[in-house]
Amino acid sequence: MSADAFLQHIWYRKTPSWISNLLLPLSWLFRAIVALRRALYSSGLARQYKLTKPVVVVGNISVGGTGKTPFTIWLANSLEHEGGLRVGIVLRGYGAEPPSLPYVVDARVEWQRAGDEAMVIASSSSAIVVIDPDRVRAAQKAIELGAEIVLSDDGLQHLRLGRDFEIAVIDSARLLGNGRMLPAGPLRESASRLAKVDCRVVMHRGDASANSRGTQSVGHTIEAHAILEAVRSLTTSTSRALSEFCGQRVHAVAGIGNPAAFFSMLREAGLQVIEHAFPDHAPFRREDLAFADDLPILMTQKDAVRCHAFADGRMWAVHMQLQVDTRAASVLLDEIKEIVVRRSEGSTRK
Repeated sequence: MSADAFLQHIWYRKTPSWISNLLLPLSWLFRAIVALRRALYSSGLARQYKLTKPVVVVGNISVGGTGKTPFTIWLANSLEHEGGLRVGIVLRGYGAEPPSLPYVVDARVEWQRAGDEAMVIASSSSAIVVIDPDRVRAAQKAIELGAEIVLSDDGLQHLRLGRDFEIAVIDSARLLGNGRMLPAGPLRESASRLAKVDCRVVMHRGDASANSRGTQSVGHTIEAHAILEAVRSLTTSTSRALSEFCGQRVHAVAGIGNPAAFFSMLREAGLQVIEHAFPDHAPFRREDLAFADDLPILMTQKDAVRCHAFADGRMWAVHMQLQVDTRAASVLLDEIKEIVVRRSEGSTRK
């Protein structure tokens, strides 16, 4: 078990373990640092930059995969197709080695330059995608290139970038784990932070009917369902329905924040899964996937980005479709479009 998997096992237990209890003093220190940092920005002692176009932040308050990037992609595509808006998406670009910063990403660049998450976003949307640890600089670049609205992926804790709307994504199965802050638990901020965002998205996996326990009482909440559908070959243009693998034994590879969720969804689809969990953003090598058989190898889109260079005919990327309640989606999109209109009218009056 990797260190990452070990920590997540501790954090997402129903009852805190002795290791979590041992780490509590560090958790209290982390809480104090987070509170101090937020106070510096709210008091104006630390500068927050308000840009010329609206900024919507999509993030989470817990460590590990909650589905924030798939939701960012869904939101970008919805704002473009239903709102007629040119969308920019900015993100850190974890593990990327760009030639310069800020770096504009499209589906044709090498993934090592852009990072795996940026490549998935660029190939799944027509948004202007910019990576830079400096989110303000990345957002300014996206606006220069024509973005009418900027989405900041995993940007909830990046307070330097001013925002007009905040969205927090919560995993319906794991929720907030043991409810403790790092390193005793998975939280980047206290649970009370959820009451201060503009919208909460409870992310279900597959046809899961898990309730949104812990989120029902806090205002504007949306239910979303992540569905695994198309399966595409890494070496050809072949596309198949996931259901065609039903009943088969397959190798399932996941180097993401929550590998167990991917494995569980494949099992729910009727596949016989041989699990291969890797750390998030693991730089795959050919030998990592050199299994001694000819069984299909299924992986997430994010993992596939890192495997194209040595892919063979056994490797397939499983694509995710996000289903959001129609009425709730319409309300959310109308709120965001109204912000764009207000900001535009304000700029015109000036």
